[in-house]
Amino acid sequence: MPETVICDTSPIFYLYRLRQLDLLKRLQGVIVVPQPVIDELEQGGAEGEDVPELATYPWIQVKSVCIPRVITLVTDLGPGEASGLTLALELPDVLVILDDLLARRIAELQGLRITGTAGVLLKAKQQGYVEAIAPIIQQLVNLGFRISNRLQQDILRLAGESHD
Repeated sequence: MPETVICDTSPIFYLYRLRQLDLLKRLQGVIVVPQPVIDELEQGGAEGEDVPELATYPWIQVKSVCIPRVITLVTDLGPGEASGLTLALELPDVLVILDDLLARRIAELQGLRITGTAGVLLKAKQQGYVEAIAPIIQQLVNLGFRISNRLQQDILRLAGESHD
């Protein structure tokens, strides 16, 4: 059975702002997005953010999921992260694309495979879809994306763009 890829709000938001959202399709094929991710994007759009209209992307499938109340009671996860992790735990052979540190830690504790926006960019570089990711990561930072200097350096080293 092919891998299911579930994506959270942040990677969609930032890849769209970078005009690189199509990398998800090129790298992963069909992307599954829980309904709360759509809701978060729509809320951002209502607040004036430049967000994608996911209904116009046929390779993005929206899935409903029932988030157990205990998840939101015992963690600071937002609805997008909570629903993505809940869905991931219900499906076999899943890759979850998310950036939130707490969500990533929970996913790792549950044995889920994860990557984030920077990981998507690294894979795009490795597969020849982008020539260099250093300028893209700088654009991400300029857009307000939070990434540690250490992670930036690790990603650039793995991409063969480190000056160390």
